[in-house]
Amino acid sequence: MATKQKFTSFQDLISSTQGVLLVDFYATWCGPCQMMAGILDEVNTEMKHVKIVKIDTDKYPEIATQHQIQSLPTLVLFKAGQPIDRIEGVIRAKDLIQRLQAIA
Repeated sequence: MATKQKFTSFQDLISSTQGVLLVDFYATWCGPCQMMAGILDEVNTEMKHVKIVKIDTDKYPEIATQHQIQSLPTLVLFKAGQPIDRIEGVIRAKDLIQRLQAIA
């Protein structure tokens, strides 16, 4: 299951995460976002070393704006505190796992 956590600073979360951080920008009303939730659970089961964090764009619009999120769902992959990949829309679990394996 994807991690739900409170944080004091999104930048602190990004910079303090070792390895790959997958950030799921979503909204509770977004149907495709709900589809991604199950896919991310599957990815989390397969790739324990990848940290997955969900950001509700309705609750944190400033973070969404900062990262230029224009469609939902959007996944942003960070490594060493830097964004290295972006996926907009729904992606199959096996395809996401392949992309993560390529950068992990």
